[in-house]
Amino acid sequence: MTPLPAIETERLILRPFREADLAPFAALNADAEIMRHFPRPLTAEETEALVARIETARAANGFAFEAVEEKATGAFLGMVGLNAPEFEAPFMPCVELGWRLVRAAWGRGYATEAARARLATAFAPAAEGGLDRDQLVAFAPLGNAPSRAVMERLGMTRDPEDDFDHPALPLGSPLRRMALYRIRRARSASPAPEAGGSRFGGPR
Repeated sequence: MTPLPAIETERLILRPFREADLAPFAALNADAEIMRHFPRPLTAEETEALVARIETARAANGFAFEAVEEKATGAFLGMVGLNAPEFEAPFMPCVELGWRLVRAAWGRGYATEAARARLATAFAPAAEGGLDRDQLVAFAPLGNAPSRAVMERLGMTRDPEDDFDHPALPLGSPLRRMALYRIRRARSASPAPEAGGSRFGGPR
């Protein structure tokens, strides 16, 4: 399947991962503060394997998480994008919108800016190079307030009845219970991008 093209926002570039991204992405994934809403930090080898899985998914599905680059500096900021989770849950199958950014990017609106741009692409008609999706979801541990705030800024909504236990996390883990957010395509008008933090939903 032809992958979605890279996109640019006012301040960011969303694109496939490159070899040069591996070191800064490994540093991001090894940061305990960034990974506090994930089961544990990742080793450099695990980050390399993660990127390989991401790029395999892009080739198979036409979309995946993407590297986020700051246009003004070329700095690697993390990942934002779309994912097709494979675990079992009542809302599956689905397309997930997710993000994970370096600490220096927190509080600057980057996650919202990048996610909103990719959200618009996901809802765009296939004839316009989009995925023509009717709905996207996002999820994060109940205690991950920063990530949930991004979801709400994107216009996503939560019904507590939809919250679920992530099957990849052990019973008793404080991260296991997930808040599920949804956003549906408006039929009356196309979503307008606005310029403007995985599988488990982490600091965004």
